[in-house]
Amino acid sequence: MNPLDAESPHIPWHPAFVEALQMELQDYADVLEFHPEFQLTSEPLRIDCVVIKKAKNAIIKKNIAVIFREWNLLEYKSPDDYVSAADFYKVYAYACLYASFNKVPITSLTVSFVESHYPKKLLHHLGKDRGYKVAETSPGIYTVIGDILPIQVIDSRKLPAEENLWLKSLSNEHDIFTIANIGKEIDKQGKAARIAAYLYAILTANFAVAKEAIKMKDTFERFYEETGLAAKAEARGRAEGEERKAFGIAQNMVKLGLPVETVVSATQLDPEKVKMLYQQ
Repeated sequence: MNPLDAESPHIPWHPAFVEALQMELQDYADVLEFHPEFQLTSEPLRIDCVVIKKAKNAIIKKNIAVIFREWNLLEYKSPDDYVSAADFYKVYAYACLYASFNKVPITSLTVSFVESHYPKKLLHHLGKDRGYKVAETSPGIYTVIGDILPIQVIDSRKLPAEENLWLKSLSNEHDIFTIANIGKEIDKQGKAARIAAYLYAILTANFAVAKEAIKMKDTFERFYEETGLAAKAEARGRAEGEERKAFGIAQNMVKLGLPVETVVSATQLDPEKVKMLYQQ
């Protein structure tokens, strides 16, 4: 069974973002550390990724990381989401908490937001209500000027493909040629197993065109085999089939007027799902 044929109720975009970020900055792997879903306090306050410079004086020339200092907080929004003013203040507060709890200078931090939209409302708010200036310093990268923290908002759709293939490709609107190009680049670098979450998100979000791309290249088929996702998808497919079968049996038992406990015991379905059948 091909994983692309199985429905996926949730696409893990955030792990994919961290892997895309690592691929974008792979030339600086020796001077950067990546900490996904970094827990800021003992409470469940987490930032999508913290990138730490291992060498303070390291110069990062990559367009998305020009503003980087020693500690860099990044917030990512999936293709169907966007960065709101509330998100801005939440992450800004995270930066202050990070500086406080880790006893580092606030001037050694940066904040980046990455989304797949032009941040029109946010930039308007920052300019009108906060008095910041915003400049598009390179395609898709909006630098916020006027705060002690270097801040940038990135519209990944506008990033140049030749420089930011990985982040730009975090999308659910790919055509067959883009998918094939991603496969070609993965082949060239031989890093499919290293970016399993990234590939899973891309192929699941674009399953229709991805199935066609697989016919053109065997990169993704090999990826599924090497990472074990094929077996997982097959197992998930079997489980979903068994659940559908059990659900049909439960419907018949409900029609016969059997009690909830009997139906749950016979089908092993979630009791809440069974109760919904009675309500229907």
